[in-house]
Amino acid sequence: MNRYLKLAILGAAVAGIVAAVGCAKTSQEDSTGSVSKQENSESTEPTVTKRQYKNPEEYGKVIALTFDDGPSSATPLVLDKLEEYGAVGTFFLIGDNITDDKTDIVKRAYEMGCEIANHSKTHSYMSKMTEDEMKQEIDYTTDKIVEIIGEEPKFFRPPYIDVNQQMYDTIDLTFICGYGCNDYDAKVEIEERVEKTLAQAKDGAIILLHDAEGNIKTVAALDKIIPELQSQGYELVTVDELFHTKGITPDGNSMYSEVG
Repeated sequence: MNRYLKLAILGAAVAGIVAAVGCAKTSQEDSTGSVSKQENSESTEPTVTKRQYKNPEEYGKVIALTFDDGPSSATPLVLDKLEEYGAVGTFFLIGDNITDDKTDIVKRAYEMGCEIANHSKTHSYMSKMTEDEMKQEIDYTTDKIVEIIGEEPKFFRPPYIDVNQQMYDTIDLTFICGYGCNDYDAKVEIEERVEKTLAQAKDGAIILLHDAEGNIKTVAALDKIIPELQSQGYELVTVDELFHTKGITPDGNSMYSEVG
C-alpha cells in the first residue's frame, strides 16, 4: 500500500474516533443538562393543585367545619373522616405543636384541599401581651405553616377567643370565632357534641371543633355530624371558600362566626 493511501486511512480513522468522542461528550452533556433541567423544573413546580372554587352563584347552602389546637395524633383521624365523606375543613394550628413529626399531617390536610390557619404559637391570652409579643406569636406560626405548604394563612382564631383592639391593630389576619359545642371538654359526650353542632348549623356558619391531642370523641361525632349536614343540603367548605361563596371581603376589625 503506498504511503499516501496509508496516511489517508489513518487520518480517516483518527477523525472517526474524534467525532465519536465528541458525539459521546455532547450526548452526555445533553443528557445531563436535560436531567438537570427536569430536576429544577420538578423542584419549582407546586406539589399540589390549589383547591378550585366554583362561581359564587353555583353554591347552595354552605358551612365550614374548623378544628383548633392541632396538629396532633387526632388530626389524621379527623382527616380520615373528611376524606371518607368527601368534605374539607380549616385547621387552626398552634405553632408549638408543629413539630417535625407532624409536618406530614399538615401537608396531607393541605393536599386534601383543607385550609391551614393560625392559632398562635403558645395558645396564651394574647390581650395581655405587648405588640411585639403578639407579633412573635403570629409570625412564628405563620413561618412554620409557610415552611410546610408554601402559603401564608389568611385567618386567625384567638386563643380562648380573647381579643382587644391592640390585637386587631397588630395582627394582619382575619379573626375567626365560630359556633362551638365545648368539645375541648372531655366530659362532653359524643351525642351532646353532635346535637349542639347540628342545632347551630345554618347557611354561612363557621363551626368550631377541636382536633387536640386525644380528642377521640369529636372524631366519633364527625360520623354523625358530616352525613347529617350533607343530608340537609349543606356543602362543607373552607373558611376562605365561605367568604368566596358569599362574595364578601373580610373586615380587618371584626371577628366572624358566620358569613353572609
